[in-house]
Amino acid sequence: MKPLRLKNFLIATAALFCVSVVSTTAFAQGKTAKAEPLKIGFVYVSPIGDAGWTFQHDQARVALEKKFGDRIQTKYIESVPEGADAERVVRDLAQSGHKLIFTTSFGFMNPTLKVANQFPKTYFEHATGFKTAKNMGFYNARFYEGRYLAGIIAGKMTKTNVAGYVAAYPIPEVVMGINAFTRGMRSVNPNAQVKVVWVNSWYDPGREREAADTLVSQGADVLTHHSDSTAVVQAAEAKKVYAIAYHSDMSKYAPHAQLVAVTHHWENYYADVVQSVLDGNWKPGKVWGGIKGGFIKVGPINAVVPADVVALMNAAEANIASGKLHPFTGPMRDNEGKERLADGQVITDDALLKMGYYVEGVQGKLPTAR
Repeated sequence: MKPLRLKNFLIATAALFCVSVVSTTAFAQGKTAKAEPLKIGFVYVSPIGDAGWTFQHDQARVALEKKFGDRIQTKYIESVPEGADAERVVRDLAQSGHKLIFTTSFGFMNPTLKVANQFPKTYFEHATGFKTAKNMGFYNARFYEGRYLAGIIAGKMTKTNVAGYVAAYPIPEVVMGINAFTRGMRSVNPNAQVKVVWVNSWYDPGREREAADTLVSQGADVLTHHSDSTAVVQAAEAKKVYAIAYHSDMSKYAPHAQLVAVTHHWENYYADVVQSVLDGNWKPGKVWGGIKGGFIKVGPINAVVPADVVALMNAAEANIASGKLHPFTGPMRDNEGKERLADGQVITDDALLKMGYYVEGVQGKLPTAR
């Protein structure tokens, strides 16, 4: 080969090698830039709708998508019954590559734990329960704080001194809400009484509506609920009595009836969990956040509520947030007269999570938990 041709051949070969290296590097960089998103699954006990327990969780899921963009990919399954169906749904999510799974109902606890033990490299977060594993944490909100504040408004606004409470299941989470609401009412109205109807379902609009109507017929002029639908506030609107909404603002369904709403907010917690997984430092937590942490908010307040009542509630809210006020501070007796807290004694978290009695002011006998 002649020197000139040899020189040109070497130059061309070197150029091709450089192009190959650059192309390979660019491909590798492109592959890194398009890393697989973190797949996140959500399991909901009721339909999402546009208000209620599941709606609030789904709003937090939507906020995650906006915050993290293509770094994550979310999927939700709604209206999942508690029990065997829940276990199947959670397992399907884990098997399909979802590395972080939120299960958002108390009855999902044991199914979630079972699946977590089978998928040790997947992270699980369970709402409102108490069991944990190396790859499963739990989170909850101090709903009772908002209940107490709403009780203050109800205690001031009632004329019959009777409030009606539509409740799902007699588990501690629900019972402490009933009791906190009652204590809030009686803190400003010692004559206040609370009547409870159990519907034994988280979401059953028909039964919730029937229970609300029954309570009104028994003299309740303020209704509230621990159930997922808007049926109770709609019943209040139709019956021309007041309502305290739960989970989310339901005023569009009861613009005249709704006095205030006790709302839940999961956005910040979900974002913190996702960030910890992305950063590789997730650990199973035992989180129980309240007003101070932004998990619980009370509002909006209906214009019919007098300014002095709003001020009273706001003062109590500030004291709860600062730790000066706990809704369960003695003296406290149950509705059978037994002392549960001595004067000045504050209930422990452990006692709250096992609460199985009605406080003074709640009528009837607490049914056996499921």
